[in-house]
Amino acid sequence: MAVDRDHVLRSAAALLTRRSTATMDEVAKAAGISRATLHRHFAGRDALVRALEALGIEECDAALDAARLADGPASDAVHRLVREIEPAAPLLAFLYTENQLFEGEEQNQGWARIDDRIATLFRRGQASGEFRIDLTPAWLTEALYGLLASGAWAVTEGRVARKDFTHMIVELLLGGALRREQS
Repeated sequence: MAVDRDHVLRSAAALLTRRSTATMDEVAKAAGISRATLHRHFAGRDALVRALEALGIEECDAALDAARLADGPASDAVHRLVREIEPAAPLLAFLYTENQLFEGEEQNQGWARIDDRIATLFRRGQASGEFRIDLTPAWLTEALYGLLASGAWAVTEGRVARKDFTHMIVELLLGGALRREQS
């Protein structure tokens, strides 16, 4: 029987976003395969996390493309981005806590590319006068990641309704990022 790698990764992502300390045995069970089969595809937890990282980067790139970041006002593009990335947010929340992915020379350049695309959106919003200029694009990008992770955890734990995810993140982020008129 052929093992659907995408199914295994998505099953692992679903489990690990709820229980980040789940064992490889538990991941195999969640995917409906044996531990031996899981190990044939992923030599260990690090290999599984790296595969999940690749999936996360792929999903971020797809959301960034679908959000059409260069179209219309930057604030509308932020809203579209959060809406498009919502399905991947639980996976991103898990990856956000995996320090091994963001340290040292082994860091995947996909994250830098994603960071640059999001920071470019915030720079565009600053240049157009929509966003505050006292907050750097890098900081706004990190704030967005933090809100996405927090929102995903809150939805997973039942503290926030899934239908409110995009609204709550965009309102908090842009409520603090929009330029206020001087009195």
